[in-house]
Amino acid sequence: MRYSICLDALYSGKDFIESMREIKSLGFNAFEFWAWWEEKDIDKINTARLELGLEVAAFCTKFVSLVDKTKRDVYIKGLKETIPVAKKLDCKVIISQVGDELKDITRAAQQLSMIDGLKEAASLLEGGDIILAIEPLNTRVDHEGYFMWQSDEAVDILDRVGSPNVKMLFDIYHQQIMEGDIIRRCLKNLDKIVHFHVAGNPGRHELDDGEINYPGIFKALDEAGYSGYIGVEYNPKRDVKEGLRDLLR
Repeated sequence: MRYSICLDALYSGKDFIESMREIKSLGFNAFEFWAWWEEKDIDKINTARLELGLEVAAFCTKFVSLVDKTKRDVYIKGLKETIPVAKKLDCKVIISQVGDELKDITRAAQQLSMIDGLKEAASLLEGGDIILAIEPLNTRVDHEGYFMWQSDEAVDILDRVGSPNVKMLFDIYHQQIMEGDIIRRCLKNLDKIVHFHVAGNPGRHELDDGEINYPGIFKALDEAGYSGYIGVEYNPKRDVKEGLRDLLR
């Protein structure tokens, strides 16, 4: 497995560059972060990742709704600003959330807004090696009101977009809460999945904390030929270094 450590989750409030150095010292070779790239010193991060030999596995574009067609121009503008940052960091995956459900508009209309927006986004990425990854989230615990929580709905939308530059981020923590049947869902949709996120459930803590059988899931993904990154995105209950050493073991 190739692990990517989400520094904004595991090292929240700590110095970003020092966190990069720590994961490298522990034996990890990739990291990712959340949407606020404009608040980070990208040049400094880029210099440090080159010195340390780290890869940037993924980070988020700006949080703008895709289901609200009145915000399409703002979404596309944010993506246009994010793409050069991804290229500078040699990052191949840009994560996109899709926005909260609009109560006065049908789901079909909101799906269509997503599809049209993703087609426009795909035109910005066409012919390149950067992939935009839409992310289903759980609405029971962490993201009440979020539009897209079904992995099958995400796949249907991706089929209708029809672009190799737009795929799905499958967050095992979120989908365990909403759907379960994780291995079967992952394997049947593996060609649509470009990135995974992982955390224990319940609580979103270390992977060995809770009900999810990660060794079994990782074995199935490995045997199926998945070669992308597993993004480690949990809220630590114990010392971060201890938890990450346990993950490698």
